Amino acid sequence: MQIQINSRRKRSRPMSEMNLVPYIDVMLVLVVILMITAPLLTQGVHVQLPSASAKALPEKSAPIVVSVDQQGNMYLNTSPTPAQMITPQNLMSDVSSQLQAAQTEHQTKEVYVKGDRNANYGEIMSAMVLLQKAGASDVGLITKSPPKQQT
Repeated sequence: MQIQINSRRKRSRPMSEMNLVPYIDVMLVLVVILMITAPLLTQGVHVQLPSASAKALPEKSAPIVVSVDQQGNMYLNTSPTPAQMITPQNLMSDVSSQLQAAQTEHQTKEVYVKGDRNANYGEIMSAMVLLQKAGASDVGLITKSPPKQQT
């Protein structure tokens, strides 16, 4: 008697399941990054601070500058009397009309706040809020460059 041994090898079938562990790891890392950066993106007020190496403003379009002095009085450089104090209501109406006029001419008008060093921070913020209510989307702050230190 002869015994026949089946010498067939078992062939392994291709795996039809996808290994999701690396993808889950990558997604968890992305979630952690998002959780860390999301609060940083929503805090603060958007301001455009000039740098020391900034170019001068173009002369073809004079910006709107609201100055806030030490007592909290506001002055508008584009008003008929720029050296006289302006009320918040007049400030909003003047700036709003100037921004609308620039928009009808398809131009953009830069808007800045120049605050005194000793002015109350709340007064400067109220000027910025008034400008935003008047229609200014971006309000920049004008600062003085620090003196160069000699080494």
